Parts: sequence; C-alpha cells; structure tokens
Amino acid sequence: MKIWQASNGELRRVLEGHVFDVNCCRFFPSGLVVLSGGMDAQLKIWSAEDASCVVTFKGHKGGILDTAIVDRGRNVVSGSRDGTARLWDCGRSACLGVIADCGSSINGVAVGAADNSINLGSPEQMPSEREVGTESKMLLLAREDKKLQCLGLQSRQPVFLFVGSDAFNCCTFLSGFLLLAGTQDGNIYQLDVRSPRAPVQVIHRSGAPVLSLLSFRDGFIASQGDGSCFIVQQDLDYVIELTGADCDPVFKVATWEKQIYTCCRDGLVRRYQLSDL
Repeated sequence: MKIWQASNGELRRVLEGHVFDVNCCRFFPSGLVVLSGGMDAQLKIWSAEDASCVVTFKGHKGGILDTAIVDRGRNVVSGSRDGTARLWDCGRSACLGVIADCGSSINGVAVGAADNSINLGSPEQMPSEREVGTESKMLLLAREDKKLQCLGLQSRQPVFLFVGSDAFNCCTFLSGFLLLAGTQDGNIYQLDVRSPRAPVQVIHRSGAPVLSLLSFRDGFIASQGDGSCFIVQQDLDYVIELTGADCDPVFKVATWEKQIYTCCRDGLVRRYQLSDL
C-alpha cells in the first residue's frame, strides 16, 4: 500500500507486509492509523507516520474482502471469503467473536447507527467489556450468494435477509434506516430497514458490476465495472458523471471535503475537485 500527499501526488509512505493482494484499506478516524485486509487472510493496522505495522489480526481462513470501523476505532469488523464476519479488539489484537457465519463469501460490510424505531434484538450472552460502541449499531453484509444480510452488531440477532438478483458486491448506509447495496449484474438496491421486503427503488444504469457505493451529501456515489463512476443527488434525481476511467473497472471511491478519489484497474488513482453541487 502507498500513502500519497493528496495536494501534489508525492509518495510519502510505503506499507509492506501483506502477502498476495491487498483488498481493502481505510484510515481510522484519527487519520494517523490505517486498517488493511488482504488475500493472506490477515488484517493489519499500520502507523501512517512511520509505516510500521503495529498489529496483525489472524483468525480468518480466507481472504479479507472488506472492513468497517466501529465508532472511533477501538473495535473493527472484517468480512472474508471464508463466509464469516468477525469483530476485533484493536487494543488487545484479539477476536471478540464471529458475528455471522453465512457459508458464502462476504464481499462487503458496513456498520451504521440504527434509527430508534428498529428492533436490533438482545444479546444471548453478556457482551465483552472490550466491545466499545457496538450498541444500537447495525451490521450489513453483502454476500456472494445473492443475499443482503442485516443484524444487530452487539446482539448478533437478525434484522432482515434480502435476496437480490445477483451476488452483492458492496453496501453502505445512507441514514439510520436507509441503505444501498450493489450487485454483480448492475443493480443498486435502496432499502428501508423498517420494511425491507420490497426495495424503495432499484437503480440500473448498465449491466456492469456495481463495485463501490458511498454516501455523499444528500445522495451517493457509485462506481461500476465498465469504468463508469457517477454521483446521484437523490432529491433532485440528478446525476453527475466522473470521466477518465474509460472501460477499466473503478474498484473504489473515497471522498474528502470537496474532493473525490477513484482507484481503477488501469493503475491510476484519480482526484476530482467538486464545486458546490
């Protein structure tokens, strides 16, 4: 992994230690620490200041495909090809439990604060004192077996299970009850956790896989396997296309203030500067 100076593209740090592909990485809220997951079934925490690997989590039996950070980052969640989602204690570098074992690859995970009207259930056992910030949180799992699963992060109890048109690749929360999930055949489902049986809407712009979804202002950003990346302003039903990737898949989108970053199979990270929408 590489850390770049955003303003001028200068390479600042190289984080080396994973074996095989690194599938996902994100900054902790502090901006000084990085969480990564790779095909070596390892989660790693890095110092962005000196590029050292501070912690390695081991326990998954397959590659880690996505991660989520709970609150300020004392706990993190990982989803793996081994079909499990695990909760980890960063301070003691220990697994606090398998939150879900679904028998199918977990391609995307998201953690969100639940609206008060949503019943997340109660834990069967007293949660560990090392669990911090998991109460009133939902965990969303985008699964390879065409299922989108939601459960209470602390309770481990099911909230809903939705069956889509194809494998789910990615998911994100828009609010305490609205969420998005994207499939391999190009559908973006918007669901309401309070009545998840039927989607609020299904957006389909092309048959290319939806690879990344990100809540953005009063809408969202999506990227697909055909090189398209677009911003949807929900209230206005207004779409802005981000150009430049041609036909190579755009794997991931990230935002910071008025800037949008995309990473593409062509080996380029692109930065877009947005004026006020």
